[in-house]
Amino acid sequence: MPFFYDATYILVIIGAVLSLLASINVQRTFSRYSKIRSANGLTGAQAAQTILNATGINDVSIEAVAGNLTDHYNPSTKTLGLSKSVINVDSIAAVGVAAHEVGHALQHAKGYAPLHIRTGLVPVVNIGSRLAWPVILVGLLVQESWSVTVLRVGIILFALTTIFTLVTLPVEFNASKRALQTLNDSQILSQEELKGTRKVLRAAAMTYVASAAASILSLLRIILLTRSRRNR
Repeated sequence: MPFFYDATYILVIIGAVLSLLASINVQRTFSRYSKIRSANGLTGAQAAQTILNATGINDVSIEAVAGNLTDHYNPSTKTLGLSKSVINVDSIAAVGVAAHEVGHALQHAKGYAPLHIRTGLVPVVNIGSRLAWPVILVGLLVQESWSVTVLRVGIILFALTTIFTLVTLPVEFNASKRALQTLNDSQILSQEELKGTRKVLRAAAMTYVASAAASILSLLRIILLTRSRRNR
């Protein structure tokens, strides 16, 4: 089965290594700044609510979610989900992560285009991510004239996931920018505290960069395999 052992698999390995390094970095950075309590004693949930009130957003609720660093904002329900390591913790890392998620709520309230594009892509990407590899495998394993066409369909489906990861980048970077600005404007964190929070959010952003790079490398591999099949 050359598909599993071909030289292009190095692209997948590079992507996996990038993602692993980014994950290790964000975990280590978050852990470091989780040990530093915010001077004003606000928890992640309290900081988030303070920012929501200050920006006039009254229709977003805050709830606890399972897991570690699983924090997110759901535009469809206008819900801010904060993990155990954030919601009731008063560290500068927790406050920063909570403020980042509020940044997404601010994007939603102000009609930030990339966020709406990403939200609109979700159902399409969910379908594409489930079907892409089965379709690609069929195209690679079946020795028929129509296999190249099947591969092209698989590439399109996988490309949707790659596009989603690329659209996610400006959304995440902008949310962090909004978070740092609101934390500064509201004086929830001091300038010195913001330095640590900025490092946490930068490390988190790098996980999305690594994810996008891994997706691009995987897409490139699929394209190379398709060309190889066409040249047989």
